[in-house]
Amino acid sequence: MDEENVANFCGITSCSPEQAAQYLRLTDGNLEQAIQLFFDSPGLADAPAAPSQPSAAASAQNPINIDSDDDMDFDPAPQGNAPSTRAQPGVEDDEAMARRLQEEMYGGGGGAAGGAGNDEIRAPIERRVETLVGPGSNWGPADDEEDLDAMVQEQLARRRTGRAGIFNQHTTHTNVWDNTTDSSTRRRELATATGGASEQSSKMNMLAELFRPPFEIMYQGSWEKARDMGKDEEKWLLVNIQDPAIFDCQRLNRDIWKNDDIKATVRENFIFMQYAKDDQRGQQYMNYYFHARDSSDAYPHIAIVDPRTGEQVKVWSGPPIPEPVEFHAQLHEFLDRYSLNVNAKNPVAKRKSESKKKDVGRMTEEEMLEMALQNSMDNGKGPKDDDPDALTKSTDNIKGKGKAEEVASEPPAEPEAAPSNPVFAAISAHAPHTEPTVTDPKVTTRIQFRGPSGRPIVRRFNLTDPVRRVYEWIKSDVPWEGKQGAEFDLAFMGKNLLDHVDDTVEAAGLKGASVMVEFLDNE
Repeated sequence: MDEENVANFCGITSCSPEQAAQYLRLTDGNLEQAIQLFFDSPGLADAPAAPSQPSAAASAQNPINIDSDDDMDFDPAPQGNAPSTRAQPGVEDDEAMARRLQEEMYGGGGGAAGGAGNDEIRAPIERRVETLVGPGSNWGPADDEEDLDAMVQEQLARRRTGRAGIFNQHTTHTNVWDNTTDSSTRRRELATATGGASEQSSKMNMLAELFRPPFEIMYQGSWEKARDMGKDEEKWLLVNIQDPAIFDCQRLNRDIWKNDDIKATVRENFIFMQYAKDDQRGQQYMNYYFHARDSSDAYPHIAIVDPRTGEQVKVWSGPPIPEPVEFHAQLHEFLDRYSLNVNAKNPVAKRKSESKKKDVGRMTEEEMLEMALQNSMDNGKGPKDDDPDALTKSTDNIKGKGKAEEVASEPPAEPEAAPSNPVFAAISAHAPHTEPTVTDPKVTTRIQFRGPSGRPIVRRFNLTDPVRRVYEWIKSDVPWEGKQGAEFDLAFMGKNLLDHVDDTVEAAGLKGASVMVEFLDNE
């Protein structure tokens, strides 16, 4: 160490020689840098001395091995919908990261208000001066009343649902999400919806878009206005209540409401509303219909309500959530069985049968073991809302959509076999169907059929094929056991396809459709 530099350093900084030597060692003997380092970090000399650099010989004897980038194993990005088979960035990795972020925000999915630790101190609430405006305020022209009320409801909802984030996105303008060409506006609105969380990184932006609520199909008005619109437009009310802390609700946004076929069905036949469980705008619905809202096992909650009577006619409650194809088929099955037409009779829910209580003293050992096993399986599970539509299927065939005047007439004392429809009888029963090998959606389409077994059957047809071809396939090769030779109806969106046998598949609207197959049992 240069003693002159040590003396100069001590004369300028009034340090001890040991401290001066420490600073000079840190700067490789550069006096100016050592002095600057002293004034920037005066306590640095008190830290333990840094170990000396190893010699070249020592480095040669003990080399440090650094992995090459070429040795690292990366999977290419999955193409299309193909799942990744490794634990590299892919669908599973995105979901794992989403679950981790959600647990950090909501405390592990337990429904906590935030992800702050027990030792974390909340920042003080800032002072603010505001003008209080309640829902239903009328301070402006008549044309602006609805907009003002919607703004007030939105502000109240934002205050109650807490800080915006990836899994708690606040409502934004619906027309922005329909405009997919303007990427900058879409990104800006996504940042607004997430409170800026989507701008932290490209990964966060991707997750925010992946789990974004379906703003483009959501109705933002009040419950009463939704009912009025449903009556005028003859559309059912479709309601989704979510708990942002439950990941199945986030999967609903990712898998169900992003599906193009489901979105098209919802736009055409439903008025869709989605609320968080603590959103004030959904409190009226939850008080009337969602009685199990305090149970985490009841989420996600989806229901269909008749806008005319306010009757809840179908419910999906709790996990597991259906697959997109299955949910799409269930929506079409509902639309085939129910109608808002005043001349149609909807299925009637039968009274739920009361289960007879068994006397434990008279039960066999096997019955007691089965009861104990069932009780242990149900232990710890919260209540769910029952599906009222299930009660309409609990008895023998109850057909909906029969005209009112036909229902009122009494059946004959001795039922006779109805004569076969001449149009149906003229369709060939010896023309098996061969699916086209072309998979171009501009030329072919897949049609889903739901019959007595309940399991959907999918077949591919050309868009130019007549609907008669569908009848010929079922008559020639009946895919349901025990129904060979039986007469049947094909129902789609409330219409009997027998009236459209000469139309093409595309003209009849069967592209990607779900068709109900109803066999007529003439006994």
